[in-house]
Amino acid sequence: MGAGGAVVIAAPWKAVGALVLVLIGASSTWHLQDWRYGKQLAEQARLQAETLSQLTLMAATAQQAEQDKRLALEQRLSASEQTHYRVLSDAQRDQGRLRDRLATADLRLSVLLDATAAASGHTVSATTATGGMVHGTTRAQLDPAHAQRIIGIIDDGDRGLIALAACQAYVKEVSTSK
Repeated sequence: MGAGGAVVIAAPWKAVGALVLVLIGASSTWHLQDWRYGKQLAEQARLQAETLSQLTLMAATAQQAEQDKRLALEQRLSASEQTHYRVLSDAQRDQGRLRDRLATADLRLSVLLDATAAASGHTVSATTATGGMVHGTTRAQLDPAHAQRIIGIIDDGDRGLIALAACQAYVKEVSTSK
């Protein structure tokens, strides 16, 4: 066993040494790849964080822009509402003055009579307007109660038209702001 045994014993030590060298090489390769992959993962994480930061900044900017647009729209709608409220108040004040003048007999409503109706024998008691704008035509004064009802109808119509204008302005503002 002497010479043959020494060879046999030397061979396993060489195999163990070769195996150790292979393991050291594999381990160092493993560590090198781990270091490279770690570096790549760190770079990817940094890029992802930068991208997320940019997206967050863009979202915040877009949200602020939308809030600014909404605030501007609310301000325009408020101004429009104030304008329409003022128009409505003015119309109501004017209608109130007209009603007061009719009630105190300071103002009388009259209507023009059809000349053909007078010629055909339909007579209506007519009064001539002393300070009227139309000369030479036959006019009839309306009963004050009827005049009040007519003014009420006109007032309702004015309110309806003012409300319609306000609705149209609102729709226009909302639809153009998008």
